[in-house]
Amino acid sequence: MALVALACSRGSHPEPPRGAAEEPKPAAVAAATFVGAARCAPCHADQAARWRASHHALAMQAASPSTVLGRFDGAPVSLGGVEARFFERDGRPFVHTRGADGAPADFEIAYTFGVAPLQQYLLPAAGGRMQALDLAWDARPAAVGGQRWFDLHAGAPPPPGDPLHWTGVYQSWNLMCAECHSTNLVKGYDAAADRYQTTWSEVDVSCEACHGPGSRHVEWAERGGGDPDRGLPVRFPGRGSWSFAPGEPIARRAPEPAPSDAELDACGRCHARRGAIRSEYEYGRPLLDTHRPALLDEGLYRADGQIDGEVYEWGSFLQSRMHTKGVTCTDCHDPHSLRIDVPDQACARCHRPEVFATTAHHHHPAGSAGASCVACHMPTRTYMGVDARRDHSLRVPRPDLSVELGTPNACNACHADRSPRWASDTVKRWYPQGRSGTPHYGEAIDAGRRGLAEAPAALAALVADRERPAIARATALALLGGLGGSQLEASVRLGAQDPDALLRMAAAGAAAALDPATRVALAAPLLRDPVRAVRIDAANALLDVAPELWPPGGRAALAEALGEFREAQLANADRPEGQLGLGALHARLGEPEDARRAYERALRLDPGFTPAAVDLADLLRETGSEAEAERVLREALARAPEAAELHYALGLSLVRQGRREDALEELQRAAERAPETARYAYAYALLLHELGRSQSALAVLAKAHERRPGERDVLIAMTTMSRDTGDRAGALRWAQALVALDPTEPQARALLAELEQAR
Repeated sequence: MALVALACSRGSHPEPPRGAAEEPKPAAVAAATFVGAARCAPCHADQAARWRASHHALAMQAASPSTVLGRFDGAPVSLGGVEARFFERDGRPFVHTRGADGAPADFEIAYTFGVAPLQQYLLPAAGGRMQALDLAWDARPAAVGGQRWFDLHAGAPPPPGDPLHWTGVYQSWNLMCAECHSTNLVKGYDAAADRYQTTWSEVDVSCEACHGPGSRHVEWAERGGGDPDRGLPVRFPGRGSWSFAPGEPIARRAPEPAPSDAELDACGRCHARRGAIRSEYEYGRPLLDTHRPALLDEGLYRADGQIDGEVYEWGSFLQSRMHTKGVTCTDCHDPHSLRIDVPDQACARCHRPEVFATTAHHHHPAGSAGASCVACHMPTRTYMGVDARRDHSLRVPRPDLSVELGTPNACNACHADRSPRWASDTVKRWYPQGRSGTPHYGEAIDAGRRGLAEAPAALAALVADRERPAIARATALALLGGLGGSQLEASVRLGAQDPDALLRMAAAGAAAALDPATRVALAAPLLRDPVRAVRIDAANALLDVAPELWPPGGRAALAEALGEFREAQLANADRPEGQLGLGALHARLGEPEDARRAYERALRLDPGFTPAAVDLADLLRETGSEAEAERVLREALARAPEAAELHYALGLSLVRQGRREDALEELQRAAERAPETARYAYAYALLLHELGRSQSALAVLAKAHERRPGERDVLIAMTTMSRDTGDRAGALRWAQALVALDPTEPQARALLAELEQAR
């Protein structure tokens, strides 16, 4: 049954549009098809020659003696407790190692994956899967430590049965890697059978992976050209025309049409940390129409936006001044070879060497590492053991932020024996009129992550500052949605009207924290947004709003956007996160059996996926099966005993069952395992208070307040507990701190007024 029909089968859910006249349909045009690089090369010989040696052309290859770089000589390999032997049989490469059952066996290698600085190997497995072996070949020269086998898990390989073992779900090529290493990739996952039928038109990243299916372009060429429709879904402008104005140290793009976002969107499909929201990729459409990119989230990016987790380049480049000035990927990278032969020479195209390649600018000996542009402005971080990747935010080093926020800086990357304070003082001395000490968006993001008292105001100011990168402003809005406060409504309103889709997407998500009527007023228009990621986040935020709060016809838009939301989960049905999203949708639509099946499927994909266990337990509670909910949580804890979220959920379950002493133990474990999560400490303290241990409860809350001084619920609890235990002075002090967080908040003002009158 279609989701729209499901949603409309209940009176509290969106109805389909009725009576809408169908628009006349245009004449059918045959869809473009993929033709392959061999059809492109005769007319584009130079581009094809450069591409053939590129990492795109070598992204994935059938395994053969000519494509395998690793040493398959039969010698035993022992790494971190993993025993393996790589050898050839009848000219085909094999590995002898432990499989999913833990027993050693021979496995044939079907494909090579990547070429430099490392090469991985793909092994066929049941259910149409291709699994990436976690022993990889270091393809770097021997002089720098390469030409060896190494363990991608840095000496702590997971055992068979673990989802991170090479046979596990998170080492599946179909799930994790395929979209970006082959052309016209169709994942072909059947959730009911838990089976893939993955196909591609070319095994590597070929011409049409970037330009889109080329059959109409070939037809145009074979007609002799002349038709203005060249028949490619995506056309790139190539390197822009940049020139230096007299006396200007930095070049400007000539007054010709600036390149569109098409190039950055096309590159971002694979060079961004993102998740698919459509099963089929739409060439030429904005990235957010087919994918949902990550913002500057903790664990992925440092507070100041520097790369931390494996995020690739897109999110970094969006923060750069280069991006705001119209620089795009191929202004630096050859679009077919992908190379930048000498990075500093690429910089010199737009930055006068006589100004910037001088000791007066970089303050290092000419020719030294410190004199290199990229050493200071594009520091590296190493991923997958050997892959050093440059931060593409192209930022000015800010060791003063290292002192303030604890973020890394390029200076101390080389001068590791000196302190960030030394680096900060040195930079200030070199550049007295420079950026050291000037405001940076990282300060607001850091405050938001840490729950500081000043965070809401700082985040709201960042959202409103159009001079800051859109991805930083969107991150601020997402953080503000988690903190709440009186600034949230105005910030959501600003974000919902912003021309940048990242802001509108963040506004849709943050709107979920607003009251229902305000949520409808601000987020309902986003259901008709031209960008899909915005529409589905708006639908998710608005699903629970009662029908009487909707304007006429508004719920029809919700029904359509919910269909897209469901499609986004189905596009990820082979991921536990996708099944979690489907389960949550079914639960909110009042379909508990469908929700339960989705949650259980998520746990089959990854038995250690704690969010699915928590949501399944919550569903069981709602349907009156509290004992079964407890069983689910205890089974999950047996697999992940340190998971604070599971201890917290179990503690609440035990409270509902009246087993308060048992619950207290679980809530204490949650608070101790995740001290940065204030709601765990809050729940633990409330139960302590109810059990008559108010002083212990206040001590728990005091520690939580010290860690996150901007948490309103913690301050409210401290105020009321102090009042109830007769500590009027303490209650007044906490109430004053609560009002200082947000002087306009009614509950805080009422508490303070009550305490002042009682003095």
